[in-house]
Amino acid sequence: MGHLQGKTAIVTGGGYAVLSDGRCGSIGYGIATAFAKEGANLVLTGRNEKKLALAKEALEGAYGIRVLAIAADIAAGADNEATAKGVVEAAFKEFGRLDVLVNNAQASASGVTLENHTAEQFDLAIYSGLYATFYYMKAAYPYLKESKGSVINFASGAGLFGNFGQASYAAAKEGIRGLTRVAATEWAKDGINVNVVCPLAWTAQLEQFEKAYPDAFRANVKTPPAGYFGDPEEDIGRACVALTSPDLKYMNGETVTLEGGMGLRP
Repeated sequence: MGHLQGKTAIVTGGGYAVLSDGRCGSIGYGIATAFAKEGANLVLTGRNEKKLALAKEALEGAYGIRVLAIAADIAAGADNEATAKGVVEAAFKEFGRLDVLVNNAQASASGVTLENHTAEQFDLAIYSGLYATFYYMKAAYPYLKESKGSVINFASGAGLFGNFGQASYAAAKEGIRGLTRVAATEWAKDGINVNVVCPLAWTAQLEQFEKAYPDAFRANVKTPPAGYFGDPEEDIGRACVALTSPDLKYMNGETVTLEGGMGLRP
């Protein structure tokens, strides 16, 4: 157990997922596992109630922490501000504090070129990513100010480098980076640090893509210079734990690229 013992973290998109070999199979669940090992109580959100229930059972059973699982979705046409506020208020009611907000959830229509993108596909990425981050940050701010907590938002190399076929995804992710920098400027005085992670990890989604479309996988998915894809818990989750620690409290408004050498940029 570490510096998060007895503290509370919200992780969006934190549903259970494993690979065929039993290892952690999603970035959200990897982050949740890393936080649980540090003693943090968790509030996990997502659209799939079954995956949330499985995550709760696995994490509580393995690490002796408490997990509040809440099905929640930020989408066009919904009362999204109320949804985010409800999750945050439920977290505080259950645990009496909020120390960390991790905005990991994101949906998108990847592989669709810009000229073929529909407004609905664009909305999917913007609402599930950028708007979700915005609403959860607004709702969490008073509680994070009280705890002098941390926010970790998720962006992507798709936005940094303009990946083919990821127009709406890249737009949402770059919007999140801009929002993060503004929050870092405005909230630093409150003792809140706000940073961005751009991850590359081997997930169940990539595993399924490789099996279903091997030729497309070989053409589009490149192995990082490190020679392997990151592990959702060890390489992404542990870095998120570090970003909430006193050692990195002075880091604020930064983009941390965790891509095994593929994220090199000026």
